[in-house]
Formats: sequence, structure tokens, C-alpha cells
Amino acid sequence: MTGSIRVILFNADEAYAPELRRALTAQPAVKIVAELDEPSLLPQAVAQFPSDLVLLNLDPAPLVVLEVAAQVVAASPKLAVFAASASTEGDVLLRAMRAGIRRFLVKPIDNDDLRQGLAQIAADRSETEQPGSLISVMGSAGGVGATFVATNLAVELADLIGTQGKVALLDFDFRFGQVATMLDLEPHFTISDLCTTVEALDPAMIDKALVRHRSGVYVLARPLHFHHAESITAAHCASVMAMLQQMFDYVVIDGPTRSDPTGRTVLDAADHNLLVIQLLVPCVRNAARMIEELVSQGFNGDRIKLICNRTGRESMHLDAAQVERTLHRSLMHSLPEDWRVASTTVNLGQPLIQEFSRSRLRQSLRELAMKVHCPGEIPATSSGGLLSKLIKGMARTTSGAETSSAAVAPALPGAATT
Repeated sequence: MTGSIRVILFNADEAYAPELRRALTAQPAVKIVAELDEPSLLPQAVAQFPSDLVLLNLDPAPLVVLEVAAQVVAASPKLAVFAASASTEGDVLLRAMRAGIRRFLVKPIDNDDLRQGLAQIAADRSETEQPGSLISVMGSAGGVGATFVATNLAVELADLIGTQGKVALLDFDFRFGQVATMLDLEPHFTISDLCTTVEALDPAMIDKALVRHRSGVYVLARPLHFHHAESITAAHCASVMAMLQQMFDYVVIDGPTRSDPTGRTVLDAADHNLLVIQLLVPCVRNAARMIEELVSQGFNGDRIKLICNRTGRESMHLDAAQVERTLHRSLMHSLPEDWRVASTTVNLGQPLIQEFSRSRLRQSLRELAMKVHCPGEIPATSSGGLLSKLIKGMARTTSGAETSSAAVAPALPGAATT
């Protein structure tokens, strides 16, 4: 299966939500672009969010949901509609067939059955229908450098693809976001201007709200005033993301900053979820809690990729091996500590590529961008070279002898280990 499958999920049974989401997100290609619990909202959601599949949990009222499903199929005959139910009664199956349900999944959902259905959707779809890639960058704690990483990642991606594509950078920290400041921009319009009439969103409105940085990155800034953030909902964010993915090759989001419906909307729809940590116990414990909470809600924790920021000698009391052991996952990438370079670019409002293009920090961010843009082209020695050197360097500092990066390290005391 190639590309992503964009799914609108309907489920009115809150108790079944984690299991249903777990079945979906276990499939690597699936991106949930909208989630709703009221059948009457289905036609509007299909019209508003570009999607490849509508998955309906028919229970506890199969006939009511199937009546609306028939309307959706009639209005969008090319859209695949799957239904899931614990009921195998003849009347329900007959109604589902008449409504145009393409695949009927008996609960508990069989993963192979779902995978086959998704593969058929992918095979029937044209490659030209693929949306742009969505990248979420979030911090495990305040001050870990998530905004710095998101901003410079967007700039590096824009430089990699050049004039052949476009990159957008969204600030989803609606109160304290600093994306515009990082690039020394003063936008007149922000995301709140797009959230007053979401149903009418079109490319012209998006273009008006975006401000172009000289790097080629298009920025959608956070609201100018605190009270504007109150009116932004998860549905608003989903609509904005969906529209931008139709217009840009990459959409980088600085956020989400909270575990709420807006945050889950971003994580569900993202192709890459990058969690920025530092080699500090509070950061690692927060990361463990965040991943544990997401998994309990049915999110596939394997979709979270760890980025370790500010790795250097001052971190010698906690090493990467301990972090990986505690969080049960490998680091995707490690960024070196360079406070002088990082603080200078932040204060000047300039990305690394402009003032410090030859710095180790900039080169490492370039490597991260390449891992996102063209992972198959990264040399085998490059993907873990820097991290391995850093781990070995810290091991020599703490023990006086060279130690392999694969050495077993104890988990953090008090951190989640499940």
C-alpha cells in the first residue's frame, strides 16, 4: 500500500472509541482527518474534508446510521464507505448493501480484513490525488526547542525541494506561539481569521492569511490576541490543515501543545509526529506520560518519533541509551548543543541556513529534513552517525572507557515503563 488513506471516522459509542482508533492507526497508511459522533454531520464532513474513506461504527443504532450513509454514497459515489457492527442480522446486512457500503466489518474488526479493504482503496486511487505531507513537531516540555526545530525544519525542506514545491509552517500554539518571531515576520492575518467561516475556506482565503518568508516558507501565524484563541476548535484546525495539504507539498505544524481534541486532530492526520525531548529527566518523564495517554486513547504510539535536542557533554548524567530504554523506542535524530548559534538566530529572527549554514547544528537539521523528505537517500552511516558519536563520547566521559551505543542502561526511576 502506497501513500496515505484519509479517513473520516464516525463513532457514537464512546466506550468503543479507543478500540476503533487502535484498529485504524495500526495501519501505517491511515490518517484520520475528521472524527464525529453525530450522524447528521456526516454529509457536511464529507463535503468539507478531502478523504478517501468513511468508516462508520453502526452501533448502537445501525439503521439510523445507514440511512445517512446512503445519502453520503449517493452524493459521493467514488468515496469508499466501510461499516463496522457487532450485528450480523440479515436486515442490517441488507440495508448496508442497499446503502452502498463497500465493506462490512464484523466487530471485533479483523486487521487483515481492514488491511485488504485499504489496499483496494489505494490501488483504485490516482497518485495525483495524494495530499501534501503533514509534519507535527511538539515538545515534551516548555523550552525544549520544538518551535526552533519546526521553523528550521520547514526552511530546510523548502531549500531541499526548491522551486519545484511549496512548504507551509503553521503555529498551533494559539496563545504563546513564536513561529512568526523566529522568522522576524509581522503578519496582518492569522489562523483566527480563517476560523470565522471555516465552511467557506478556499485557496484565496488561505493565500491572504499566509505570509511568505524570504526562504520560501509560507507562515500561518498564531492569533494576535489571547481571546481569539478561544474560538478556534478542532474542526477549524482540521479544515485548515486539509486545505493547506491540497496546496503545499509539506505542511509543518509547531504543536499541538495540549492533549485535547485539537491536539489529537493534528496527531491523527500527520504523516510524521516528531516529539522533541532533551536529556533531562522531566522531559523524558513527560514524553512517557504523553505517549502513554495517547496509546490509552487508541493512538498508535509507534507513530511518535523522538528528536533529542541539545545533546552535549553537559548531559553526561543521562544518556541516549537510558532514554531509549525508558521510552521503548529509538531516537529518530539527535541535534547537537550550540547555544551561541541557536540563541543568536532566535534573537535575530533568522533561520540557521541564513547566518550559520556551516554550523554543526544547521547540518544536523538538514539531515533531519532529508530523513523526512528522502529517507531512502540517506547513507547508512549518516542516519545514526552523529548519535552514535555522541553516545560514545558521553560514555567515555562518565566511565573513562569507550562504550558501545547499544549498551544496556537502566530506565529512569519513576518513569513509565509500559
